[in-house]
Amino acid sequence: MPQNQAKEILKQYFGYDEFRPMQAEIIQTVFDKKDCLVLMPTGGGKSITFQIPAMMKDGVTIVVSPLIALMKDQVESLKATGIAAEFLNSSLTPSQQEAIEKDIQEGKIKIIYISPERIVTESFHNFMQNLKVNLFAIDEAHCISQWGHDFRPEYTQLKFLKQKYPEIPVIALTATADKITARDIIKQLGLIEAKQFITSFDRPNISLTVKPALKRIENIIEFIKARPNQSGIVYCLSRKSTEDIASKLKRAGIKAAFYHAKLEREKRSKVQENFINDKTPVIVATIAFGMGIDKSNVRWVIHYNMPKNIENYYQEIGRAGRDGTKSDTIMYYSLGDVMTYRKFIEDAPNNKEVEIAKLQRIQDYAEALTCRRKILLSYFGEHLDEDCGNCDVCKNPPQQFDGTLIAQKALSAISRLNENVGINMLIDVLRGSGRKEIIDNNYHKIKTYGAGNDINFADWQQYILQLLNQGLIEIAYDQNHVLKLTEASQKVLFAGKKINLVKASELLKKKELQQITARPESKTKQLKNELFERLRNLREQIAVSENVPPHIIFSDATLESMCEKRPVSNKDLSKIAGVGILKNEKYGNLFIKEIVSFIKENSKQTSRIKGSSQILTYELFKDGMTVAEIADERNLSPVTIFSHLAEFYNKGEEIDIFRLVSQEEISRVEKAVKEINDFNTIKTIFEHLNSEIEYEKIRLALSYLKKK
Repeated sequence: MPQNQAKEILKQYFGYDEFRPMQAEIIQTVFDKKDCLVLMPTGGGKSITFQIPAMMKDGVTIVVSPLIALMKDQVESLKATGIAAEFLNSSLTPSQQEAIEKDIQEGKIKIIYISPERIVTESFHNFMQNLKVNLFAIDEAHCISQWGHDFRPEYTQLKFLKQKYPEIPVIALTATADKITARDIIKQLGLIEAKQFITSFDRPNISLTVKPALKRIENIIEFIKARPNQSGIVYCLSRKSTEDIASKLKRAGIKAAFYHAKLEREKRSKVQENFINDKTPVIVATIAFGMGIDKSNVRWVIHYNMPKNIENYYQEIGRAGRDGTKSDTIMYYSLGDVMTYRKFIEDAPNNKEVEIAKLQRIQDYAEALTCRRKILLSYFGEHLDEDCGNCDVCKNPPQQFDGTLIAQKALSAISRLNENVGINMLIDVLRGSGRKEIIDNNYHKIKTYGAGNDINFADWQQYILQLLNQGLIEIAYDQNHVLKLTEASQKVLFAGKKINLVKASELLKKKELQQITARPESKTKQLKNELFERLRNLREQIAVSENVPPHIIFSDATLESMCEKRPVSNKDLSKIAGVGILKNEKYGNLFIKEIVSFIKENSKQTSRIKGSSQILTYELFKDGMTVAEIADERNLSPVTIFSHLAEFYNKGEEIDIFRLVSQEEISRVEKAVKEINDFNTIKTIFEHLNSEIEYEKIRLALSYLKKK
């Protein structure tokens, strides 16, 4: 793969200078026509791994996507960057579909989004015969697996792609899949020697909090009102709850709407459209409000009820902070939710044991007093060495002790039991139980039999749960829930790695989570927030005029970067992540003008924002003021004004150099440089010219000569 070409496309269309971890390797694999499975968290950059190869290869890439709204948003985003993309689904009229198919056949389209139902039809097979398809991308690939959290039967027919077109590579992508689901995706799609790419599931920008289900509505209203203009989602267990809670939020003066599967299709579409376009900032929804949410500026997600498993929870909180900026999540937990889910599972025909085990893991997560991010990551097979510092437990840590010996006893027993027993049997062996099953299997003969008889059964359960949540143990759900050792556990057994545990007695206490009082914002932070609001409002105006979601113009992360760096030229703007060539050309001057206007209006406070003083000087100079006039206006020395303007000139900005230093002065400096053969020592040049030209002018003259 031509690496330079891939990077050029990344910069030109998406506005990024470097690939994120594993993106380049995945693109290389696809470019080499090999199948692969990509497990990458929401907002991690999955789409780029097939969109860039699509731009590099001849022909067209076909993307299978499960929802119309998701296809629409993806295509709008691609078009906004200048990439030719379209979708084919039931929302199109026959004439629209015919026009798109004609463009595809004529090679005008690089990426097509299509539903799984349509791609398996005979008519589309016939259509594909005349196309040069370079890649199949299966988005939300967990939908193909019955082990996945959002199984969709229509996805199971996609195996035909490898059977009918074995020479065309397939990339399967998902944000949430444990090891069982990942194996099943590869099997169900019939991928050939598929390489698995599993990037970090860590989303450090998202805070994690679990609270008891007390005074939920009051707390939620207070939380939302403290975050005006922010988009967020409140997830509920039942349809009735969504309607009731949305009604209470509206009565509290919050602009909110509800969403569930029983709403009429048109109303569902309208609610989702208003949310994506920032018209309705708060949505109260069931899990039906799911994969179609490709909105980068969701700032928070609240679970009014505990989700039924960690996959669902991770997928849903992953809708917050897709742009990488700070976002919050709260889960309200009650045993009543656990009992409701248990009833659902008992009434279901299949996978009861697996579903109950997964419910237990999310319950363990809710009740834990160890780092919650460690628990989430260990579920997906990832080990975090240090506590995250961005969850409620890390912010209010419980008392810990050196639990290395306890961990070694448990891990050693699992190993000696050939990784073939569940939690209860392990504890019985550690406690030296004489039950018949232990004797029949000769478990009483292993070295660690009875090694933990000084710890009661309930405490052992808590300690094993902590080892599980720290990534030292895995549960093989597809092998009768037996315990397996991990790579991390080997370090504890053989490399002397220390393990801290929370006292079981403290874990069993009911503990109210302390609220952390936020410090008042500094004046500098307030100014940046004000500028962000100005840019956000500008983005919204452009989005309304173009009839697209605001985040398609620029993400919140890009706006925050503008607030931090305050670009005053298109060249500066091009250095900000998320600003590609087309967007710079279309919107750059509008955002630059707004930034400059803000700095001028707040000129007396710009010293609080680094770099703003130079920008103000530059703008006054562009308005026609002389150095002396600017110095007088700003109560600064002419030397400082010269240095500001020199900084912009050296960066390549438009500066009429001859307003600052005359052609004659430049010629004298050039002559002096030749006579003394020294281009860099300003003091030497100054003395050679008998102190007749100021240092600042010499500096500018040298810059001009170097460029010349």
